[in-house]
Amino acid sequence: MLRFIKGNLENIDGVAIYPLISLLVFFVFFVVLFWWVLTAKKSHIEEVSNIPLENNDLNNTSS
Repeated sequence: MLRFIKGNLENIDGVAIYPLISLLVFFVFFVVLFWWVLTAKKSHIEEVSNIPLENNDLNNTSS
């Protein structure tokens, strides 16, 4: 199976750039995510982390 895929990909010109592009996209994504986590305000993080614990009428179906 891998031989079939590898054989077909070797026939495409410039196919070696796609793994590099995908690595770059994922690296940039995680760097931006890491930067956001480090610079996020503590009050915002606490507010978002308490959302599942809030008891509101929309999630409470029993009366």
